[in-house]
Amino acid sequence: MCKKLRVLLLDNNLAGAPLPPATFTEPLSHNIELTRADCMAQIPTHLPNHAPDVILLVLESPDAHGLETLRKIRASAPAVPVVLLTAVDDDALAAQALQAGAQECLIMGPQHGQLNARDLLRALRHAVERKRREDALFAEKDRTQAVLNCIDDAVVCTDAAGNIRFLNLAAEKMSGWPLQEAGGRPISTVLQILDGVSREIVASRVDIEAGRGAPMHRAGDSLLLRRDKIEIPIEYSVAPVHGVAASVAGTVLVFREIGAAREMARAAQKMALEMAHSAQHDYLTGLPNRMLLNDRVDHAIATAPRHLSKVAVLFLDLDGFKHINDSLGHSIGDKLLQSIAQRLLNCVRAADTVSRRGGDEFVVLLSEMEHDEDAAVSATRIMEAIKEVHSVDQHDLYVTASIGVSVYPDDGLNSETLIKNADTAMYYAKENGRQKYQFFKPAMNVRAVVRQSIKESLRPALRRREFALHYQPKIRLLTGEITGAEALIRWTHPVRGTVSPAEFIPLAEDCGLILSIGNWVLREACKQALNWLGAGLPLGTMAVNVSAMELRHENFLEGVLAVLDETGLDPAYLELELTETVLMKNAESTTSILKALRTKGVQIAFDDFGTGYSSLSHLRKFPLDALKIDQSFVHQLSTAPDETTILTAIIDIGRKLKLRVIAEGVETKEDLAFLQAHDCEEAQGYYLSRPLPPEQFAKLLQSGLQRAPLVLHPRLMGGQLAGLRR
Repeated sequence: MCKKLRVLLLDNNLAGAPLPPATFTEPLSHNIELTRADCMAQIPTHLPNHAPDVILLVLESPDAHGLETLRKIRASAPAVPVVLLTAVDDDALAAQALQAGAQECLIMGPQHGQLNARDLLRALRHAVERKRREDALFAEKDRTQAVLNCIDDAVVCTDAAGNIRFLNLAAEKMSGWPLQEAGGRPISTVLQILDGVSREIVASRVDIEAGRGAPMHRAGDSLLLRRDKIEIPIEYSVAPVHGVAASVAGTVLVFREIGAAREMARAAQKMALEMAHSAQHDYLTGLPNRMLLNDRVDHAIATAPRHLSKVAVLFLDLDGFKHINDSLGHSIGDKLLQSIAQRLLNCVRAADTVSRRGGDEFVVLLSEMEHDEDAAVSATRIMEAIKEVHSVDQHDLYVTASIGVSVYPDDGLNSETLIKNADTAMYYAKENGRQKYQFFKPAMNVRAVVRQSIKESLRPALRRREFALHYQPKIRLLTGEITGAEALIRWTHPVRGTVSPAEFIPLAEDCGLILSIGNWVLREACKQALNWLGAGLPLGTMAVNVSAMELRHENFLEGVLAVLDETGLDPAYLELELTETVLMKNAESTTSILKALRTKGVQIAFDDFGTGYSSLSHLRKFPLDALKIDQSFVHQLSTAPDETTILTAIIDIGRKLKLRVIAEGVETKEDLAFLQAHDCEEAQGYYLSRPLPPEQFAKLLQSGLQRAPLVLHPRLMGGQLAGLRR
């Protein structure tokens, strides 16, 4: 069933040319949805309301007055076809009406008979369909022209006589002829194409080849003579356009400048070389990357037997780089890596390879080595070169390196094994004091397997409830009272037994489990603190350590507040301990998070102070409540009693900044006496109390430090500490 045709009828009802009343009442008229307008003024009202498919204009005669009406309709509704109905048979005026925009001019009257509904409906539908085809044709033409104007190749179209019909923008630019001037001219007068060798004009040849009906391509050795007589080297192709009965209706000529093409080819070749280089080299240092290193190690291994030589792989990791990167920023860190890369290159032979593995890790390949000692000599030379000061953007930076060494064929027969074993040896060098080199030993792989096994056991440990919290008291040195507890995680593996936090916490950070573990520690510590406070025990504060990964997590603040809300613990009883490395990562966002926590009442402690690169401005920048002195400074009281300047200075700084100063690692009565004598406010350590399970810590809170080995320093004698528990 045909869709109804929406018709807007404008009928002036002029005498002598009325539209027969029966026209729209005949049987086929139900296919027309008719809307009438009596005058031109009603057209703008009817157009938006009825959206006609066609306008039927009934006029007595398409004279000047009628043509003006037709033009107004076309101006008001340019997208709607108009059919003119008149009683006057005048071919000239009908032609003018069509030229003014009518799709069709129908004549009716005594000499032509009356139109019935069928004829009128057919004429209206034909007018609509014709308008749609014309619109589609113009749209396709516009699209084609837009596409041709967007391409870099020049495109020229001619008719069957060889006259120019179209030039795209590239053709206009290359030839110097605008389309307005070139249109209608013979192609031979517009495009002077010369043979690059004979200098013969070949435009006529283009016409001849196109006339044969076969496409022709000419790769080069041709010249385009521009309108300004400048010659441009080009390549071109020409193809015929076929019309009715396979006759040639014209030609299409496409050409491009060879000079530009050659330049593009050179640029593409350069880009390909750069991409190949990028695929095999580190973007920051320009050193070979992992893929290229593996190829070179395998090549060195393949040639070593023929030369009766050995191959060594040195896996190098920087000590202290993380502190510099975190405190001074990645820009400084990147420049430091570039400086280290250059020093490594200066330490090796041209036949050797220095590669950046990623982060602050480098690998050095020593090819054609005679003795293992040669690798030791190179490792020592590298460590000495790296530890020298690096001047970067007015900063004097110091780092050291830990190096692991593996040797072919003793430690591996391929690149993967050699690099892996050198990496394993490097971890041993770090654990044995840093700034050392360590040759690989097979026993190291056993420990590497153990580390991997521990990492795999971490994931189900939470689910199996293998973790527990112990609590170490913090003691006020003037009174001996317990001021709080630090929650410390313990892991009892079902097979291995007790696993040290120093062993599994770094592994948890590596695999991302520290987030789940940290959340569990916070929740359990808050629950325990609430239980003790509910039992009337004088807890003070509950301290929980926060890792860098936890603080950087986008939901850290919301997570802490959610745990406090869930457990019901007053935020004033919670103290979060953060190391300098944690605080200095994204210092601005860290400051806003800590201020939000402080607003809620949570206390903040600066843990392990003195081991990093903080300035005093950092202490004033962050909202802190307490300063915890790293235990290494306290241990110096026993190992280097004359080197106490830094320890006393830290205590003095903390007191002047009105921060609680807490010393960690108190293990002897001499440590305790020194801290008392220098007005350190609080302390914790094995000499005072080991970390205790919850039940034992509760008893400690009940009884106090009655058996704790607190010593009254002579300076504090005189009745000041009459209530001091001994």
